[in-house]
Amino acid sequence: MPVASNRHLGHDGHAYPEAYFVRTGEHRFVSTLHSQGAWQPGEQHLAPASGLVLAEAEHRLPSDKQVSRVSFDVLGVIDSGEFSIDVRMLRPGRSIELIEAQMRHGERVSIRARIWRLAAMDTAAIQGHAWEPLPPPEAMPPFAMSPLWPGGYIASLDARQANDARPGRSRSWICSRHALVAGEADPPVAGFLKLIDTANGLAVREHPGRVFFANVDLSVHFHRLPQAGWVGFDTRVAFGPTGLGETFSVLSDVHGPVGTAAQSLTVRLGLP
Repeated sequence: MPVASNRHLGHDGHAYPEAYFVRTGEHRFVSTLHSQGAWQPGEQHLAPASGLVLAEAEHRLPSDKQVSRVSFDVLGVIDSGEFSIDVRMLRPGRSIELIEAQMRHGERVSIRARIWRLAAMDTAAIQGHAWEPLPPPEAMPPFAMSPLWPGGYIASLDARQANDARPGRSRSWICSRHALVAGEADPPVAGFLKLIDTANGLAVREHPGRVFFANVDLSVHFHRLPQAGWVGFDTRVAFGPTGLGETFSVLSDVHGPVGTAAQSLTVRLGLP
């Protein structure tokens, strides 16, 4: 894996805002040290990057439809520094629409996303799910992630985890005080989504200093629109015998389960 140059705002010791990104143009941004990834110091973490991609899609193609699914394919290292976001409507419709968005570093695309949005209907009379609710955040003890995971993004989090956590299985809550973009309010769903890719670091099966298990995608499905703030994870991680792995989480806000997240892992003994 190539080593990315560290170009986050703040990497040189200069002051930087309490946000993951700074807007530098209509569709252009620069990353801050708060967005720094865990595998390489010069990359962005997919969590805030995915939140920003969704926020830009919702900002530039506003709608009264609801985000039902958003999937992200990681096409290479998400470089720190300057980048742009492109958005286009793939499938317009009165009740169902599909949007494509991508993060671009010059001519190179690092993230490609597809977002399904569905019209709102009154289904309150038949709502329900079969997932167990999580204990509230205040019922779980603080969980320090930075001793295991380096990087500015992980350092930006407040994490809680149940005492019964074990390798490959955990129940956790995380939140962040940082906005996606300096001086801008997070859109509600994007403000929730910006933390979801953290799931792969919450139920670690093997120490990341010995085993490399980065995710190459993230797919999130919602059955209810989430409330931003604390994000809850009921997470399971599996490694197979031939280098494949999966992280799967039931997601919650403070009112209960809202959907699921899945991540496909490339598992390698030792760092690449």
